[in-house]
Amino acid sequence: MTDSQPVPPVQPAQPVHRSGFACLVGRPNVGKSTLTNALVGDKVAIMSARPQTTRHTIRGIVHRPDAQLILVDTPGLHRPRTLLGQRLNDLVKDTLGEVDVIAFCLPADQKIGPGDRFIAEQLAPLMVGRRAKPVVAVVTKSDLVPRADLAQHLIAADQLARSLDVEWAAIVPVSAIGGYQVDELEKVLTGFLPEGPELYPGGELTDEPEEVMIAELVREAALEGVRDELPHSLAVVVDEILEKPGKPTGPDGNPGKPMLTVHVSIYVERDSQKAIIIGRGGSRIREVGTQARQGIERLLGAKVYLDLHVKVAKDWQRDPKQLKKLGF
Repeated sequence: MTDSQPVPPVQPAQPVHRSGFACLVGRPNVGKSTLTNALVGDKVAIMSARPQTTRHTIRGIVHRPDAQLILVDTPGLHRPRTLLGQRLNDLVKDTLGEVDVIAFCLPADQKIGPGDRFIAEQLAPLMVGRRAKPVVAVVTKSDLVPRADLAQHLIAADQLARSLDVEWAAIVPVSAIGGYQVDELEKVLTGFLPEGPELYPGGELTDEPEEVMIAELVREAALEGVRDELPHSLAVVVDEILEKPGKPTGPDGNPGKPMLTVHVSIYVERDSQKAIIIGRGGSRIREVGTQARQGIERLLGAKVYLDLHVKVAKDWQRDPKQLKKLGF
């Protein structure tokens, strides 16, 4: 009789961790930025009631014990009428080819129309073939319509895909403002990510440079309460960030917290638009500075002197040299 070998203990299976990128697409002003902020749990994308608010792909990072979801918020896909519009569309299309899952936002309070179908037609080729990407139809602003109307909108979203001989990977109604099914959408999107480690250190909410975030905060403040044509003509560039030493704070002469001076240029296309931004006696530009400075101080963790200058760059949306200068 031989001694039996000890049986090694069964090791528990290691939990699967997923990481990857999700892109939010949709017509302008369908709630993509608001949804990005709701998923991340903080403000990383500017929000405005005006179309074409987002001009950069803002990455918001969602941290979960079992996954890290990096959200790419894009400009709204649309039929371009200017060189800027074409470049924004190109930016979206380039982004679509690099992500793991796409969230197509369809607002519940608006009927599915030609603009939505235009975007669906751009997405359809990505949904078939060996490298097909999952596309989730996200019905945003679901809190703004009665339940019966929401049900009809979900049916219409399904029919949109079927009319193009494709099928959404899932259809999820959400309300970013009320938090309705935001967690469910997060689970659905992370389910399509590949297995992998964290791509960004824990605690980071975005990988955007500070200058880009500052410019976006200034542009958001400048967009509040202005005429409809202005958002398309507004660009913001951070020229310089300088640090001033803090003033002495006691008998020991130790300096206090440093104060930052942030020089920012706001570009418009016409003198009449410059007058709108500045306002009577400079009242409007002071409001813009006050609102933007609060967000910039939270972002930088320091006191800020915000120096704003409004400049005219005639027809910059159609001028390749001007677009390059402004970062497009």
